[in-house]
This record gives sequence, structure tokens and C-alpha cells, in this order.
Amino acid sequence: MKVVEKGNTVTIKNTQGDITAFQEKINKEYNNKFKDYNIVLDLSHDEKLSLNQILSFLPLSNKHRKAKKSFVLVISDFDYNDAPEEMVIVPTVLEAHDIIQMEEIERDLGF
Repeated sequence: MKVVEKGNTVTIKNTQGDITAFQEKINKEYNNKFKDYNIVLDLSHDEKLSLNQILSFLPLSNKHRKAKKSFVLVISDFDYNDAPEEMVIVPTVLEAHDIIQMEEIERDLGF
């Protein structure tokens, strides 16, 4: 797991190749390290993630978004129509940062 902090956003990259272990580690460290940041989970190098694997991040996504923070998954090879509306999934890290900027502006404006 590689963590890069930039301003109020943390990008967490799965370097293990094991999506279950990656998710467990994030959940374990969430309260101590990540809860106060916007989160980008970079899963772009993971091969063919199943919809169930992606949906396993939904509880954490909902919890984080409820706390008025952004939570974005980066998945390069995915049919974005399969994802539920409450999950934000984009194909590149750059787009993830763009989404976070837009969401922060919306929060600042009270939306």
C-alpha cells in the first residue's frame, strides 16, 4: 500500500494485488490516518475487479461521504454504468482530483 498525502487529500494505491487485504488494511487504519482527508483509492493496476469487490468499498464510501469528505475510486477497466450512484468511480487519478475539487466547491457553497 502506497500513501501519498497532498493538501487535504490522500491517495492510497493498492500495491499488493490482493484487494481483500488492501480493503482490510484501509478499514483498520481509517480512523487513525485517513478519516480527516478526502480519499482517492487507486485500484487502476488491479486486474479485472468484480462488481462485488468494488461494492465492498460502499460502506466505507458512505461513511466517509456522510462526514462531508470525498471518497473516489480509480478503476481503469470498468463499466461505470454497473456502479451504484452513491459511489464515485473514475478512470484516472487526475479525474479523481478534479472530482474532489468540484465536491469541495459544492460543500463550500452549501450544497
